[in-house]
Amino acid sequence: MRRDNPEVHDCKALVIDSNTTSRSTLVNMLRDIGVGSISQTSRVADARQELALKSFDIVLCDYHFDKSLMTGQDLLDDLRESQLLPYSTVFVMVTGERSYVKVAEAAESALDSYLLKPHSAGALEERVLQALRRKRVLGYVFDAIREGDFAKAAKLCLKRFTAKDEFWLYAGHVGAELLMRLKDHASASAVYTNVYESEGLPWARLGMARAEFESGQAPKALRILQSLIEECPAYADAYDVMCRIHIEDGDLTAALETSRDSSRFTPESITRLQAQGMLAYLLGQNKEAAQTLDRSVRLGIKSKLFDHQTLVVMGLLHFDQSEAGDLSRVLSRVEHAAQSRPGSARLQWMATAVGTLHRLLARDLSGCLAMGRKLAEDIAHTEFDCESAFNLLAVLVRLRRANIHLPEADAWVSEVSQRFCVSKASCDMLCIATGSEATYRALIQAAHLGIGSMAEEAMSHAISGSPAITVETLLLKGSQTRNAKLIELAGAVLNRYATRIELFDTLNTRVQDLKMRYCQTGTQINLGKNPLRATGGLQLRV
Repeated sequence: MRRDNPEVHDCKALVIDSNTTSRSTLVNMLRDIGVGSISQTSRVADARQELALKSFDIVLCDYHFDKSLMTGQDLLDDLRESQLLPYSTVFVMVTGERSYVKVAEAAESALDSYLLKPHSAGALEERVLQALRRKRVLGYVFDAIREGDFAKAAKLCLKRFTAKDEFWLYAGHVGAELLMRLKDHASASAVYTNVYESEGLPWARLGMARAEFESGQAPKALRILQSLIEECPAYADAYDVMCRIHIEDGDLTAALETSRDSSRFTPESITRLQAQGMLAYLLGQNKEAAQTLDRSVRLGIKSKLFDHQTLVVMGLLHFDQSEAGDLSRVLSRVEHAAQSRPGSARLQWMATAVGTLHRLLARDLSGCLAMGRKLAEDIAHTEFDCESAFNLLAVLVRLRRANIHLPEADAWVSEVSQRFCVSKASCDMLCIATGSEATYRALIQAAHLGIGSMAEEAMSHAISGSPAITVETLLLKGSQTRNAKLIELAGAVLNRYATRIELFDTLNTRVQDLKMRYCQTGTQINLGKNPLRATGGLQLRV
């Protein structure tokens, strides 16, 4: 019997379920609780199109889909990455997977609510109404986030959290995530610690670990994560954060082991499969890399979560196995992506890298030389990052092995090495790209040592009482090498000795300019579209 429920009467709902009977049941339940307009679809692709074209107040989505590799969670992640799910929309996952529910409860960040099968109309009504009310009560917070005023949004959240008003825990979670974005790690940690000590919630424990790591306390963060995983062994986000710490520490073997655990608990996750495959490739586990990356392509080639660096690595793998047909298919996919986004320098470089490999395998030597030079011509580009350098080095090594001589190659290797050797980990990453090629490895290691020597020599002036000379020297070397370490160090010295440097404003302008040009791009290659960078946190749709 249809109820007259004013809270849902004007709502528009979308039901996504591949099972006709289950879909019909959910539609009828929504009608019974008074939802005014209901659409339905059986396929993930159709659901995505509906959500791209129309606005819905409620989405009920089944976790499993017949004849589809994607899950409801994959759809949810894709919708958020694509900005197709506004804050006003309530997303409810319908699942019979008790293990999934356990992880969702631990994270309290994946969705607005869930419904465990078998379920009743009363349970559905309770979940939907509660989620809608939370959206309305915290609407002023979401408005501030939409406007980009994170500081205001965080302040509003913390006020509700401190007063323990309705939905105070959720407000605390959002507030802490905003503080993390604002890099106020100490305040974020205080919120997470408060929640964990009073409520014992796993997501708060994870937040504590993330805050410690972002504050430079990696060992303490690892101890927190190890304790958390003992309590919640299926909490995939915890493995993601641990993987990220291992990567930053340069321990790729530990990172791969952790990544495997994360993928094991979420076998359909595109980003986690890409991370595992990339790490396997970096460690020479080529069979695992090929299988895992191929699976990520089959699952997510059309998804916003898919990172096309996956195709570059697959191109390298196919080239090394002389698999011409497979390499041609990879090239076709990369070129299609580059053509569909002509403004993306990154995709153009990727297409050039794979195109060079394709011509090399076909023994088109003149084409190889032309494309090799084209790949290197943008080394000084502000968007040219460590990933692009990795791809360039990987291509140059294969040209060298094929006895194709590029006179400029050694200079290119030194140039990218000077720019991206900001730490031992980044130096090691570039060396991995060269394989066993001793000449290029020596150039990379020499560049790393040279950057260290430049920093030490510049700092000697500050030690002897001339910090302005230190800043000037670091800025000169930083602009010549485009090395983020030198530029960041110049800014640090400038701020430390601000009262003793007369030309502070002038030097600060130069520091900020160089930071904008050369410190915004990554100093490590990507491990998936949204790879372990802001992982483990509440997915704020900004």
